[in-house]
Amino acid sequence: MKKEYDFSNSKKNPYTEQLNRPITIRLQQDVIDYFKKLADETDIPYQKLIKLYLADCMQSNRKLNMKWAS
Repeated sequence: MKKEYDFSNSKKNPYTEQLNRPITIRLQQDVIDYFKKLADETDIPYQKLIKLYLADCMQSNRKLNMKWAS
């Protein structure tokens, strides 16, 4: 390997904006269990299933229908 490399003509990676960003999210155990069961049925990791479900909600512009108890 060279001791020094010339990066003066390098370009920024165009795919860095598409990378997944790690976050922390708190979910109820029954929600996690639901996705883990689904993961066992589909052979898709449960974290990926959650990501796919959220992406589907975003793409279909699905909104949460909530009503607060009075």
